[in-house]
Amino acid sequence: MPTLRSSSSRYQSSSSPSSASSPLRRAVAAGRRSVSAASSSSMSVAMPCDDGDSKRTSEGDSESLSAGEGSDFEDSLRRNGKKRAAKRPLKPTPAKLPKKRSRTVRAHGQKESEPPASDLFDAVKGAKSDMQSLVDEWLDSYKQDQDAAFLELVNFFIRSCGCKGTVTPEMFKTMSNSEIIQHLTEQFNEDSGDYPLTASGPSWKKFQGSFCEFVRTLVYQCQYSLLYDGFPMDNLISLLTGLSDSQVRAFRHTSTLAAMKLMTSLVRVALQLSLHKDNNQRQYEAERNKGPGQRAPERLESLLEKRRELQEHQEEIEGMMNALFRGVFVHRYRDVLPEIRAICIEEIGSWMQSYSTSFLTDSYLKYIGWTLHDKHRDVRLKCLKALKGLYGNQDLTARLELFTSRFKDRMVSMVMDREYDVAVEAVRLLILILKSMDGVLTDADCESIYPVVYASNRALASAAGEFLYWKLFYPECETRALGGRERRRSPRPRRTFFYLLLSFFVESELHDHAAYLVDSLWDCAGPLLKDWESLTSLLLEKDQNLGDVQESTLIEILVSSVRQASEGHPPVGRVTGRKGLTPKERKIQADDKVKLTEHLIPLLPQLLAKFSADAEKVAPLLQLLNYFDLNIYCTRRLEKHLELLLQQLQEVVVKHAEPAVLEAGAHALYLLCNPEFTFFTRVDFARSQLVDLLTDRFQQELEELLQSSFLDEDEVYSLAATLKRLSAFYNAHDLTRWELYEPCYQLLRKAVDTGEVPHQVTLPALTLVYFSILWTLTHISGSDASQSLSPQKQLLDLKGRMVAFCELCQSCLSDVDSEIQEQAFVLLSDLLLIFSPQMTVGGREFLRPLVFIPEATLQSELASFLMDHVFIQPGELSSGHSQEDRLQIEQLHQRRRLLAGFCKLLLYGVLEMDAASDVFKHYNKFYNDYGDIIKETLTRARQIDRSHCSRILLLSLKQLYTELLQEQGPQGLSELPAFIEMRDLARRFALSFGPQQLQNRDLVVMLHKEGIKFSLSELPPAGSSSQPPNLAFLELLSEFSPRLFHQDKQLLLSYLEKCLQRASQAPGHPWGPVTTYCHSLSPGENTAEVSPQRYPRSKKRRVEGPSRQHREDVSASQEESLQPNSIPATPALTSTAVKSGQPLGASEEMEEGSSSELAFPQGCVPRGNLALIPQSGVSLSVLCCCLPQDPLILGSSQVLSPFFSFSFSLFPSTLNFVLALMLATLPPLFTLYFYPLSLIQLHSQQPIHFRQPKVKVLESTAFPDSAQPFRSWSGQAADPVSFSRHLLSSLQVCPPSRGDSPSSVLLCWCFLDWL
Repeated sequence: MPTLRSSSSRYQSSSSPSSASSPLRRAVAAGRRSVSAASSSSMSVAMPCDDGDSKRTSEGDSESLSAGEGSDFEDSLRRNGKKRAAKRPLKPTPAKLPKKRSRTVRAHGQKESEPPASDLFDAVKGAKSDMQSLVDEWLDSYKQDQDAAFLELVNFFIRSCGCKGTVTPEMFKTMSNSEIIQHLTEQFNEDSGDYPLTASGPSWKKFQGSFCEFVRTLVYQCQYSLLYDGFPMDNLISLLTGLSDSQVRAFRHTSTLAAMKLMTSLVRVALQLSLHKDNNQRQYEAERNKGPGQRAPERLESLLEKRRELQEHQEEIEGMMNALFRGVFVHRYRDVLPEIRAICIEEIGSWMQSYSTSFLTDSYLKYIGWTLHDKHRDVRLKCLKALKGLYGNQDLTARLELFTSRFKDRMVSMVMDREYDVAVEAVRLLILILKSMDGVLTDADCESIYPVVYASNRALASAAGEFLYWKLFYPECETRALGGRERRRSPRPRRTFFYLLLSFFVESELHDHAAYLVDSLWDCAGPLLKDWESLTSLLLEKDQNLGDVQESTLIEILVSSVRQASEGHPPVGRVTGRKGLTPKERKIQADDKVKLTEHLIPLLPQLLAKFSADAEKVAPLLQLLNYFDLNIYCTRRLEKHLELLLQQLQEVVVKHAEPAVLEAGAHALYLLCNPEFTFFTRVDFARSQLVDLLTDRFQQELEELLQSSFLDEDEVYSLAATLKRLSAFYNAHDLTRWELYEPCYQLLRKAVDTGEVPHQVTLPALTLVYFSILWTLTHISGSDASQSLSPQKQLLDLKGRMVAFCELCQSCLSDVDSEIQEQAFVLLSDLLLIFSPQMTVGGREFLRPLVFIPEATLQSELASFLMDHVFIQPGELSSGHSQEDRLQIEQLHQRRRLLAGFCKLLLYGVLEMDAASDVFKHYNKFYNDYGDIIKETLTRARQIDRSHCSRILLLSLKQLYTELLQEQGPQGLSELPAFIEMRDLARRFALSFGPQQLQNRDLVVMLHKEGIKFSLSELPPAGSSSQPPNLAFLELLSEFSPRLFHQDKQLLLSYLEKCLQRASQAPGHPWGPVTTYCHSLSPGENTAEVSPQRYPRSKKRRVEGPSRQHREDVSASQEESLQPNSIPATPALTSTAVKSGQPLGASEEMEEGSSSELAFPQGCVPRGNLALIPQSGVSLSVLCCCLPQDPLILGSSQVLSPFFSFSFSLFPSTLNFVLALMLATLPPLFTLYFYPLSLIQLHSQQPIHFRQPKVKVLESTAFPDSAQPFRSWSGQAADPVSFSRHLLSSLQVCPPSRGDSPSSVLLCWCFLDWL
């Protein structure tokens, strides 16, 4: 087996003067030093994946790319082979007329022109011209000027990497490859991380294909000329090897793709050389074996010379391939970028398939085997596809035995891969192994694949079905089949297939439904499954020796195959990913439907007659009519078979009372009762006969029940069976003319009044009355109200029947039998929903008299029933396969059905929305059982009324807290497990508000305010040291605090302070729930605690605080500003300005003595954002929102968290002062907005609100002399911290005059807008 050798003839420096002095040779030698063992290994393990790393190369990497350090690649090349001079002269030829994409280097000291870096790149990117002509033009330019043409090729690869830099002739002459790459790396500072191979857009969509085609064409066109020249290919390989070791992802990705495609093309050239060598050898042997008189010495000599030339060319090609493999593939197949790893694996797979004599060895296969464990799906997928190409070739499988034994377990385990496409490819690979290598896959391996036929993904299940077919079904069918054409005509192999299918389904016990197995086998064994003749013959034969389970399974397989052929889509729960059928598939589907109908119409009565006594078998047989083309009864004149079918249908209905059989029979008769069919009269007559029979029997049995006080079991069973049959048919057919409402209502009235009617009779009677009401409503709503004389009598009669039936159902809710209770609840919830106000929508206003609103007693009984029958703790499930587990699962589905009915009544306004608190309070406790239903109800309720929904959530918490308080008492309440569950529920409620914090702002504030009122609603007696009983509710309320804005937290703290003033709390010992709640309302940098004075005290040092009277006035104003519709809420007043020369007490007296009006002072002129008051100063409190540390987290028009607050006074001397926060110090993409909220009179508690925001302040004008620090600081750039410090210090420059007393406070809310 030949091995790849490095040809040394071109990798040693030439001794000729031209080669010694050539800068290209120096570039080759220096460029090969860019690949060192240390850098390559480290790059493969942990390599940065973003282009930002190109700006910062480590010292070690810089040293590895230096020109003075050699590489193992270069050393190995220099050590191998003998010296060989280049066939072409390496010094540049004299300049000629330039071509389209070539620029020459001018002689005689003229300035060299820049290389055309974009000509080749634009041509390949546009893909407008043929690649062969493009390469031919480049070859022509190369023949004229090697340096310029090769420099053009180098810049093409550089541009393909996304680097806009170019390699100039000066760089090419004076710098080595490693230095050039280092220079380009330092200049690779593109803004976007995209490069041509990863860029999106129509212009880049086909670039990768054009790029690979260019490389392939380049090698193909050079295979007889330049490929064996020592100049271009060696330099290109050296350049790509150096780029593939770069830290820049774009360089590494593009150069690896180019190198691997280059090697793929070289492999094809090597294969052609190998074929030429074999052909030459045969010619030489044939010529040498001729006789002495016939042998031509010149011919032998030419053949020997040709052999030596081919051998030399093959050694050179193998040297190039060896250089690319060792310099690029060995390091890049484990690159950190999955795209690079996928490229390497894809290409090595193609090498193995095309040149198996050299590459299909264990030394190369190990790379694919190791990469099967790759963590990225694309790489694993490429590995499996490469192996599929190898195992699919019978000539190569013998050389894969060692690899298969080593990596078989991994390939089998990949069937369970989390990525479906990888798992599908793994199964298909195992199918190839199964076909080509007998005995490799053990029974244990196959048994791990069999369950996949029931997977939800259809592609995976279909692949597993194909594996199952080739493993179990196909060998047996072929063994038992006859030879030649008779094998296809004989039914024996088809019957063998069905026997094997039965045994697999029954014995494996993997699934209960054969429809999924049929769907999995449909693609590979569809013709066998469509053999309905064999299926029906097996079922109708008397001596088929099939057991009861096998017969039921075979009938299910028959129905599943018929359904699959008729409908063309997989069963429920299996995902296909396809939108529809192709025209060809629809044609096949229509043909199959006709064929199965023609075959099964005569046999269906026979099948029903044979299995009429077995309910499990006759029910699926009746479903076959769903997939028939019923028009064939008319077109093919098969009415006699229709008569037989109707007779068997009537017999089945009379014989059985199981719901599944009755529903299937009623639906089958409904399909036949289409007025468009010509046989409608026959079917309608048969239906009338059947209903008359059932009605007469019901009347007789009902008279006996009403007259006698006792019935035996047979009579009860007969009456119940008759009612079940009538109920099933009333569901699908209009039986109004038989007037079943009155007798059924009498039966139910007796059951409610006396309780003597068995529950087996009551259940179907309830359903019958329910269907009777619905069919009557259908007649009334379907009639034209404008033509009839206002059918008030019909409406009143129907309303009376409906109300009477609702009263009966309400009475049944308290019945002793749980089945009757649940049935009454379901029917009652459906009727209330149907007769809700929604029934008048859509032009049905004439039905308004039928609208029924349940009374409060009925609503409370429905809620009580829900608590008693739905929110109960069921037993834990074990494996899910036992009978008890199945019963619990059915009960869970029934409870979910009850809850869904109640929730629909809530959402459609039938019940009061406050009743939803009974549902919401169980959200966390029953999350696993009903979480999806409650979450959807909560979402819909919030869409209907956001404010009301928030109150219901709070009501749910109040109810749970009150119940726990009554059971356990107030002591130690917060430590109970039930209270911890309540906190979890509150946290889940808080999360349900979603990320729209601004949209839900008023709702969360309202929720907090109502929660504070509830927690302090019951205060202890005066002088008592005990805390209020509801105080622990504040801990539940703290779970909603993260949804608040900082401004709202401050307002809620003030509101809590006012509420706590009415409670008696021990000084110095704050209550624990209050401390917890205040801590949740405190910002991270300014944690608030409850002071002994019962109001939150800031830990941050202040210059001086406002007076207590001032705080009380502000608290009152804040309480009113907490209304949900205040937009936005008023921030708390925080004064940091101290009136100079005046103690705090004097300030309080001044505020108490001042008087004000309820409106703007006279002469106040609103200018911009500030109300400038000419005659009196105004204390302005501004809540300033400055930038956070990382502005990238901001969205559009997001309100930021407050950074600091301050206040100062404006005086008559500064009337022209307009406040602006120095926009020159902020980035130009930010704009500061002022929202004046309210003008608060100091001695009145009625703020004047501004509903519309004022204009934004863009600059400051007319600064007074006292505000000079503003102007001097405005030209500086500073961070928010220095900004706030300087602004606060600047405010102290303009102290108020003694005697000035501000009479009002103007509140402004400021925020920055990220544009």
